[in-house]
Amino acid sequence: MANTFNLGNGNWAQKTENLLAYNAENNNYKPLPFDFDRASTATRVNRDGLIETVRIDEPRIDFLNNTKGHLLLEPQRQNIITYSEDFSEWSLGQSGTGSAVVISNNAISPDGNNTADKVVLDMNGGTTSSDFSFITIGYTSSATTFTLSCYLKGVNGGEEIFFDFDNQNSNLITLTTEWVRYDFTKTVSATGTRLIRIGLRGGSTTDDTASFYAWGAQLEEGSYATSYIPTSGQSGGVTRSAETCNNAGNLNVFNDSEGVLYAEISALANDSTYRLMSISDGTAINRIVLGYSNGSNLLLVQVRSSGNNEVDFIYSISDITLYNKIALLYKSNEVTIWVNGVKGTSDTSASMPIGLSEFNFNYTNSLPLYGNVKDVRVYNTALTDAELIALTS
Repeated sequence: MANTFNLGNGNWAQKTENLLAYNAENNNYKPLPFDFDRASTATRVNRDGLIETVRIDEPRIDFLNNTKGHLLLEPQRQNIITYSEDFSEWSLGQSGTGSAVVISNNAISPDGNNTADKVVLDMNGGTTSSDFSFITIGYTSSATTFTLSCYLKGVNGGEEIFFDFDNQNSNLITLTTEWVRYDFTKTVSATGTRLIRIGLRGGSTTDDTASFYAWGAQLEEGSYATSYIPTSGQSGGVTRSAETCNNAGNLNVFNDSEGVLYAEISALANDSTYRLMSISDGTAINRIVLGYSNGSNLLLVQVRSSGNNEVDFIYSISDITLYNKIALLYKSNEVTIWVNGVKGTSDTSASMPIGLSEFNFNYTNSLPLYGNVKDVRVYNTALTDAELIALTS
């Protein structure tokens, strides 16, 4: 048994336009570079837990909730909020007895700099819906699904405020004394200029006053929040480009007749979209495919040989947004999926593909795998059941 292809598991090497997988045969580590592309800067959480910006075409090894790090692959998204960090540029909304104040650069933000703004809201005893105090900024809606997010922290903790958009005041949150990125998704009901608001309103929030810190507001079209995209007054916001990570390996790395593809991955969302990885001959004719199917919490397995689908099935798991350890065993007349130590669906009639030469985080230049990749390995021989249990447990 040889572990011929490895990526991650705490061993990361990246530079502009490249991410290095490696061949670990005989303890001789040979680099197997991916071609990586992203036509914009992007942010990640670094080893110190701070948000930082990485360069164009630099792969992101993200350490959010993960001390070993994971490769973060995301689709294109745009933050349409024009001032994501400078809340003094937001309008102060106040009516009746309410008042609102923003104090710039008053606390250490999630990027480690003194750039978080303090917001002080006071209802001054107001209790009706016509009494309110909040900060607000406008955006242009095309009547679609948006996700709003922002890093917020209470000065004392326990402050209850609303954080909402589409002219509603229904999303109540209770702040702590730690930075938390709050996010929620909504289908906007009307087009035109709409409002994002963070604040207090009589008859809605229970608190009469609230003092909190705010940083990193983001509004993006989509059904889930992605990594932070900073803005500082750009008209229309700022776009982070989609990422591609492809074409690692060669004919000597992958065994056509048998092997195991192992991955420890999590999806960005359970949104019923295809997100796949594959070993192929560079075409759609011969390939082994593993990833997420277009249904709720489903994995997809496909083996294609000489243009024919030898294996094509889906397998249900409990939650694709959590890290799952998945192994796909393939050899002539046996293709089996293992997930978290459990043997799943098998096929006993498959022929194997030929000419396998490259690993891609996509399905023949389509359906890219957007998600978190902690560990990927390819073994050039089939493993035993005991070995697969140990690998995936």
